[in-house]
Amino acid sequence: MKRIAIFASGSGSNAEKIAEYFSERPDVEISLILTNNPQAGVIQRARRLHIPVVIFDRTTFYETERISKLLQNESIDLIVLAGFMMLIPDFLVKSFANRMVNIHPALLPKYGGKGMYGQFVHEAVVAAKEKESGITIHYVNERYDEGNIIFQASCEVLESDQADDVATKIHALEHFHFPRVIDQVLAKSHL
Repeated sequence: MKRIAIFASGSGSNAEKIAEYFSERPDVEISLILTNNPQAGVIQRARRLHIPVVIFDRTTFYETERISKLLQNESIDLIVLAGFMMLIPDFLVKSFANRMVNIHPALLPKYGGKGMYGQFVHEAVVAAKEKESGITIHYVNERYDEGNIIFQASCEVLESDQADDVATKIHALEHFHFPRVIDQVLAKSHL
């Protein structure tokens, strides 16, 4: 059985879609949801889905190996970042090299990097009068949004679109594609 840990900092809609996608699969388990935000909506979603939740603080994440050891003790095969807002420490990236994926709400390399997440990305896309935006699913390395790209999907941005309109289109792409791409990563890898 392949075991997935999901890291999320916000509402958790992607985490829920991933859990739903794999819910009928005996060969894949969402084993843990981890968050750095004790008020994150993902906590309630995880509880409703009966997925164990781990809440941690900045010091625990960056200055101890507690999270890394937990992931190893739980025999986690793949880490999925689904709206997780912290840079992954080098030691964790190395421990899970090519076994950690992230989703970004833009077509990287555009609109990536520190501080470029969620609504900030959509506002930048609209301000730049882009004709398209989309999602990028990529492996995680030591820098924000610079890991090798696994998959991209795009959507049209209309002249009349506001940031919220773009966000709605991006969420639809995320919810459809992210679970399927994770499934492909699991199938292709020798985890």
